[in-house]
Amino acid sequence: MEQVLINQTVAVATIFFVSIFFLSIAVIFGFQKKTEQSYLVSSRNENTFRLTATFTASALGAWILFGPPTASTFGGYGSIVGYAFGAASPMLFLIFFGKKIRSIFPKGISLSQLIQKKFSNTVSKFILIIMIFYLFIFLCAEITAISKLFYKISNTPVWLTAIIILFSTLFYVVLGGLKATIRSDTIQFIVIILLFFILISFISTSYTLNIDTFFSYSQENKTSLLSFFQFGFLFFIAVCATNLLHQGNWQRVYAAKDKTVLTNSLLISFFIIFLIVFVIGLTGILAQNLNIKFSEDLVFFSIIFFENNFLITIVVLIFALCLTISTVDTLLNSISSLLIVHSKDFFKHSKIYTNTISFVIIISLSLIAFIIALKQLSVLYLFLIADYLCCACIYVVFKKIFFKNITNQRSLILIITALISGGIFFPSMNYENSLLVGFFINEVYFPDAIKNQLLFWSFFLAFAAPFVMDKILNSFEKFEKNI
Repeated sequence: MEQVLINQTVAVATIFFVSIFFLSIAVIFGFQKKTEQSYLVSSRNENTFRLTATFTASALGAWILFGPPTASTFGGYGSIVGYAFGAASPMLFLIFFGKKIRSIFPKGISLSQLIQKKFSNTVSKFILIIMIFYLFIFLCAEITAISKLFYKISNTPVWLTAIIILFSTLFYVVLGGLKATIRSDTIQFIVIILLFFILISFISTSYTLNIDTFFSYSQENKTSLLSFFQFGFLFFIAVCATNLLHQGNWQRVYAAKDKTVLTNSLLISFFIIFLIVFVIGLTGILAQNLNIKFSEDLVFFSIIFFENNFLITIVVLIFALCLTISTVDTLLNSISSLLIVHSKDFFKHSKIYTNTISFVIIISLSLIAFIIALKQLSVLYLFLIADYLCCACIYVVFKKIFFKNITNQRSLILIITALISGGIFFPSMNYENSLLVGFFINEVYFPDAIKNQLLFWSFFLAFAAPFVMDKILNSFEKFEKNI
């Protein structure tokens, strides 16, 4: 898919008008009666529909058009199920964790505040830095994804797409906070659902589809049952861990009017997210089985753009823009809220300067994200870096919150163990080698089960190593007591 499919002027006009439209929605409906509570947790008064809309819209970023279809081309159905369940399952976990944490800390704004209460100053700062860094990498990936798409189909300069989306969204996030974001998400949710069904209908009527079209993949590529579960586990853990530490989700947990609203909205969001991610992931397998040529990250668009259909191209652009803006505003708002709540922990200043410091940092991070987007790195690879960081923290964070029997020193040891264990196997951008396999030690000394599955081992060890190390340290403690 290398041909220019749409006039650059039309593409830029689409970006501009969609961005300005959602900016206007946020300004009109989100800036009323602005208070700290409305800015950070939308006055804790959101109903089921708006909460469902914002949970779904913020979870379904542009990544669903790039990650699942690309992953399915090498991971098959395991990667699709893993991606879909990984993206949707946090909604189920948040029903339990969300209600419990709201009970433990009813006036909270973020998970990070509870982490701060449970951990030492050093450990809580370390986890907070990882959370902000993850959100920043996620932001870079989203801006990279949408600017890459517009460049590929219309030759729109990467910098132009990135700067319009990033700074139009930044404007209403900085001024309106979560309330403005949720009002924008509500409209984005409606548009996303409508356009999703239009695109799926277009695909189903444009190709001759049957059971063999989808299941010939496993036969031709001889995808083993083991590989199915490997890729399923990989993407489930990666995406699930990410969403459980996502500040945007926790802001929305606290924004719910009550626990019934929270439960209902999360259940509905689970089914919608799973369906959309799974169906879009199938386009990767469809592209392979129909022998459609595609370039990295653009599998989904190769299925759609097999012919130069102007109306469908516009639909795809608006669909992608809605997905991107709904996630970008969530990410910016998440970073902003964390900075407002915790800036005093890093900088000595009076409360009146909190918003100013947050504003300066969020602008700086946005500029860096813009520069990184210009590099046009692999979208999937950027998401995997962000996922890996969260995966390394997830065991320690939730064990400390709910079980308490873990010291601050051990918490830090376990997180560092996870980062190192998974980090030495985390693949390079070509997915063929890592620090351990190929850099420190020649890859010929490793079996195929390791060197051909570096991504799996990286996430598996980042997830499992803290648990194993925790058990080992417990055994040593019991042994010392018995001596």
